[in-house]
Order: sequence, then C-alpha cells, then structure tokens
Amino acid sequence: MTTQQRNILIVAHARREETIAAAQRVVGALVASGARPVLPADDPEIVKALAEVGPLPALGRDVAVADIELAIVLGGDGTILRAAELVREGTAPILGINMGHVGFLAEIEADVIDDAMQRVIDRDYEVEERMALNVRVKDAPGAVIYETWALNEATVEKAARERMMEVIIEIDGRPLSSFGCDGIVIATPTGSTAYNFSAGGPVIWPTVEAIAVVPLSAHALFARPLVVGPEAAVAIEVLARTDGTGILWCDGRRSHDLPPGARVVVRRSRRSVRLARLHPAPFTDRLVRKFQLPVTGWRGPLTPSAQDSL
Repeated sequence: MTTQQRNILIVAHARREETIAAAQRVVGALVASGARPVLPADDPEIVKALAEVGPLPALGRDVAVADIELAIVLGGDGTILRAAELVREGTAPILGINMGHVGFLAEIEADVIDDAMQRVIDRDYEVEERMALNVRVKDAPGAVIYETWALNEATVEKAARERMMEVIIEIDGRPLSSFGCDGIVIATPTGSTAYNFSAGGPVIWPTVEAIAVVPLSAHALFARPLVVGPEAAVAIEVLARTDGTGILWCDGRRSHDLPPGARVVVRRSRRSVRLARLHPAPFTDRLVRKFQLPVTGWRGPLTPSAQDSL
C-alpha cells in the first residue's frame, strides 16, 4: 500500500438485478465508512449500474493495483477468477460473495452482506494463501512463445472435436507415458473441485500442497489421475504425429494455440493467490455445503476439535 486512502476494488457480474442491488449496498457501506470503492477500468456494465453513486475511480487509471487493500467480488467462481487476474500484480486478498450457483471459491452468501461489510471495514478477516501455477508454452526448437498463470488449472485440449491429440507426459524431466486423448488437466488443490473434479480427478484439501494431472478420455492402460509434489515440473508435449492442433486454456479464461511439437511446462508459481476469509471452517464442511452431500446419521464429535480417543 502506497497511500493512506483505503481503496477497495469492486468486481461484479452486473447482469442480474440482485447482483446490482448487492453491489450498490457494498458501495454504500464503503462510502459511509470513508473507504473508496474502485471499479475495473474495462467494465462498463458495473459503471452503469453504480452511476447514481457518482463517478468512481478506475483500477489502473486512477488507482494502482498496488494501492488496492481488498477486492470484493459479487458473482460466481468465474467472476472471482476475473478478480484474481485484476489484482495479480498486487497483494490484495479477494473476498467472494456468492451470487451464482455453487460458488465454491466464494466466502459468503449474499444474505449476509451487511455483516460482511462491517467486518471488511474493521479489517476483521483472515487471509488464506492459495497455490497457483506458472505456465509456459515452448515451440519445437525450445523457445518460450507464451507465458501465463492459473489458479484452478491449466488444460491442454484438442482443438478439433473429431480429432484426438497425441501427447507425452513428462514429470521432473523424465518421460512417463504417451497416448492419444482429448486432453490433460493440470490442477491445483483450489482447482481440484473445478474442471479436475468433473474429469474424475481427486479432490485435494487446500492445506495439501500438490499438483494433480488428469488425462481426459485417454486411449491407454496407464492413464490414471496423478498427484505429484508441489515443486514438480509437469510437461505435456503435443507430439508431431498429432493430426491437427491443440489449445491451452488457463482457468477457462486465457488460451493459446498449440501446434504439433509444442511443449507446455507447468510449475508452481512463486506468487500465490490470497483469499479473504471471514468464517474459517473445515474444508469438509465446505464440501458438504457446496455439493449438498448426504451426512444424515453421522454420530461423530459435536465440534471439529473434539477427537475420538485412539
């Protein structure tokens, strides 16, 4: 932070009336407390939705990302991923208010906004560091032609529906297996409940530092999901015999074409993503709540701290 002014970034999927109303409540609470709401510079929808508040400063134009104290997100996981992009070069944590369906990354639901805003004003929250991925694409001669990052996952996929990709997986500089497939998902623990989950990969607790590697519709005997260490280097090579091209997607938001011979190298990023938590709770409880898992009949301890004697 380089200024005394409290700058709070507001990121919202402002296409629904309830989201707009929630954003107006958030901005009103911030203004009343003396904090300054900041809006993304490239989002005319939220600017229009909050026009009655008056002109608000824009991120990057009026306020530097380094001067953002916190990013408040109103929307689903996609909106939270967008906010993570916006504050990537700063240190601001992200507080997600779920306005979508599952909203697995969100911290709270919309019906407790007023309490949440008081906690934000009082700086009464914890910050949780989440592992991210650094992703590089190299061409056949080995030159880096694209570099990005991912909070959830990096996915190497076939570009044409009717064709199959031929790939080889490499872990820590050693070849593991080659096969034809629809793609490969490389996920963080945060992303283990997203695309990785849908692809049949493992759910990884956020406290476990690891990287999941999950083949998609692989034509091979050995194509099981893998869990490797957090410092492992995972590489996917699109073999020259591939009929067609592939495509790299990171968090479903950033993409790059992969010609035959391309190599995608994924490592742990040196920069994590910071999530603001108002109500730290066991990850098990979050899984049960978000996926509405059946737990009727459980007779365990009443509190997480109570442990059965061994």
